[in-house]
Amino acid sequence: CDGHSNTLTLLSLSHFATTLEVCLGPETWAQQGTQPHSIKIEGDITLGGLFPVHSRGPAGVPCGEIKREKGIHRMEAMLYALDQINSDPDLLPNITLGARILDTCSRDTYALEQSLTFVQALIQKDNSDVRCSNGEPPIIPKPERVVGVIGASGSSVSIMVANVLRLFAIPQISYASTAPELSDKSRYEFFSRVVPPDSYQAQAMVDIVKAMGWNYVSTLASEGNYGESGVDAFLQISREAGGLCIAQSIKIPREPKPGGFDKIIKRLMETSNARGVIIFANEDDIRRVLEAAKRVNLTGHFLFVGSDSWGAKSSPILDQEDVAEGAVTILPKRASIDGFDNYFTSRSLENNRRNIWFAEYWEDDFKCKLTRPGIKYDLGRRKCTGEERIAQESQYEQEGKVQFVIDAVYVMAHALHSMHLDLCPSSMGVCEKMDPVEGSKLLQYIRSVNFNGSAGTGVMFNENGDAPGRYDIFQFQLSNTTNPGYRCIGQWTNHLRLNAEEMQWSGGDSAVPDSVCSFPCELGERKKMVKGVPCCWHCELCDGYQYQQDELNCDMCPFDMRPMPNRTGCRSTPIIKLEWSSPWAIIPVFLAVLGILATSGCIITFIRFNDSPIVRASGRELSYVLLTGIFLIYLITFLMIAEPSAPVCAFRRLLLGLGMCITYSAMLTKTNRIYRIFEQGKKAVTPPPFISPASQLIITFILIGVQLLGVFIWFGVVPPHTIIDYEEQRPPNPEFARGVLKCDMSDLALVLCLSYSIVLMVTCTVYAIKSRGVPETFNEAKPIGFTMYTTCIVWLAFVPIFFGTAQSTEKMFIQTTTLTVSMSLSATVSLGMLYIPKVYVIIFHPEQNVQKRKKSFKAVASAVTTQLSQKEDKQNGEPKKPLHGTQKGSTWNGKGHTWNRKG
Repeated sequence: CDGHSNTLTLLSLSHFATTLEVCLGPETWAQQGTQPHSIKIEGDITLGGLFPVHSRGPAGVPCGEIKREKGIHRMEAMLYALDQINSDPDLLPNITLGARILDTCSRDTYALEQSLTFVQALIQKDNSDVRCSNGEPPIIPKPERVVGVIGASGSSVSIMVANVLRLFAIPQISYASTAPELSDKSRYEFFSRVVPPDSYQAQAMVDIVKAMGWNYVSTLASEGNYGESGVDAFLQISREAGGLCIAQSIKIPREPKPGGFDKIIKRLMETSNARGVIIFANEDDIRRVLEAAKRVNLTGHFLFVGSDSWGAKSSPILDQEDVAEGAVTILPKRASIDGFDNYFTSRSLENNRRNIWFAEYWEDDFKCKLTRPGIKYDLGRRKCTGEERIAQESQYEQEGKVQFVIDAVYVMAHALHSMHLDLCPSSMGVCEKMDPVEGSKLLQYIRSVNFNGSAGTGVMFNENGDAPGRYDIFQFQLSNTTNPGYRCIGQWTNHLRLNAEEMQWSGGDSAVPDSVCSFPCELGERKKMVKGVPCCWHCELCDGYQYQQDELNCDMCPFDMRPMPNRTGCRSTPIIKLEWSSPWAIIPVFLAVLGILATSGCIITFIRFNDSPIVRASGRELSYVLLTGIFLIYLITFLMIAEPSAPVCAFRRLLLGLGMCITYSAMLTKTNRIYRIFEQGKKAVTPPPFISPASQLIITFILIGVQLLGVFIWFGVVPPHTIIDYEEQRPPNPEFARGVLKCDMSDLALVLCLSYSIVLMVTCTVYAIKSRGVPETFNEAKPIGFTMYTTCIVWLAFVPIFFGTAQSTEKMFIQTTTLTVSMSLSATVSLGMLYIPKVYVIIFHPEQNVQKRKKSFKAVASAVTTQLSQKEDKQNGEPKKPLHGTQKGSTWNGKGHTWNRKG
């Protein structure tokens, strides 16, 4: 309603119209064309009725063509219900219900004007200043009093009328208005309805959408109270329920411009993933939406979910069946009333004169023309005979809301009956307490009714005056069915019962199509939500060592674990170690075995020929020490490959540097002794100190003791133990991740463990270089020198290989192999340069294993001095005489250990 002032203005006009009717007479007023047509049924208590008998007229004309189903069927249902009630001896006995039925012409403003008829009796009128044209006072009959109104149909019409009826406390019961707005009792206190509100319908549609797994849909609403309120209810419920997003919410204008529906389809395609379209629209708009979709060849793309305005009607989908295939529609649960069919099909022009619009219905139903006074006969149409029969010579199908019209009338009857029992317990008719009927009390009785309606279902109201939500769910099926059309696939009564196996979609497919913004992520993928659209996301793989913690988050696996193949959790990382069968172990073991065999052979040979000149000349004591070191160097290979354990780790620490330390301590002692001897020989004929075998051994063991002291200090600070290194083999692909079982020896600890031996090796090399000028026939300086040069080359190659592979995923294998091979090679060089030639001579050329002539220390020194002088002469070009002659008194012990002086 436009407001209270407008309502009062209309009431004043109504009063003026009543006065004119009295003065001029009803026939004269009718000739003016302003008297509203209505049906009057006499009775003790009068009910009002509002029905859209005619459609909305064109501009300037309130009414258009007659509406056969929504108008005449529904209105006749009220007449039928009145007949049934008045003939029922148990319901309102001795009380006859009458009616005043008006046409709303499907227009809210026109319906408001018509409904003023219902409130005329409640208006206090002052007619003292009213005179007829002849000067006589008017004779004003007492207007009939309407106690309740049945109607209206459209929600916008009911809202307009409810604003007026509320002012006069007249209860109103609608049979078709479903707008959620009408549930607001602060504004529409006297309004009730026997159909459920669209909020229930919207809830049912939300449940349907969710049952089909959709989470991204669009909405279409016809402009007006029904469409907009329905979509608003759907949006509100979907927000409260969660998990459902609206891609587009489009409103269809009342008067769409040319091409408007094509633009609507274009807008819907902007979010093409939202294939589900929730539509609250009138029949014409539904039909034109389907036509527009067909024009752009989108048959089968959109999946419509239609409200009760679509229901199970054929008119919206006529000639558009292929586009509408699969559409799911909703309709308040109803039943065809057989009694009404019998009643209505028996109606004729003769027995239905109380319906002033029945003749017009007759003409439209049978496509004929009645001859009526003052109306020119249309030559293009046949003349009605009056003998036509409904459903025999015309198509007839009971309109869907007939049941609710009958129930609405019965609600009024049951409420009046209960009221009569309470207020007039001993009266046979209407008593004084019910004359007039008080609207507020009647409303209380209306809200308290509870009976089985015409379809056998319970009729009752909640605190808002709304009927329970009971809906049938239909789907329009075209393919793979013998009877194309609407098929009931479920019901909704406070909760959804959907028979998904009975559903069919475009082309007869039984799988429910998708209407989602984003498809579910695969296992191991997390959702990266799109800001502002909770149903849209991008899928991101939980990469590296992450696993899917939940649908939105990835988390790192614990350090000792790796993700499962599907990344839904973590699993233990496999533990590995260097196996004996590994290629990384076979080569070092092979070299070590050969080296141990060769070293053992040398040791055995030396022991067997311990007193032979070659063995004695090589310095037996230091040779056995040196060979022991070489043997330990080969032996460490097996400890480095063996499965790590506390004892193995302890022996690794002990022997890793010990073998090299023993070897290079012995070599250093030898080279140092030779160097000191021949340096001393340049100065004097007396031998240098500490060159005896015992001294040499003591010096060697002192050097070895330094290594042992460091190792045992290490044992005390950090006891040997094993660790599992998960960082070493942790490549980008976690499938190849491994935990490496190893000893607690870092690269730095390994270097420190070998560093002392390397210092000895370098020092030994320096002495070897300094002793390079000593004659070959007198000592082992040159073999030791070549040994150290080669050893330095081996270890210089070892350093870049060892440390250059620190970032490799196979670091342990490469470094272990590199270290063991380098140590074996250095041991092999020492063995091959120093002892293999001696063993070869001992075994294969024993004739060379003879005692050499002893030379005195003075002779050796003289020979060295002579050799050095000759080198200088060659360099300067001036030959010089030797400084000293041969000293016969001093001799060189063939053993190479002591100096003896004769004579």
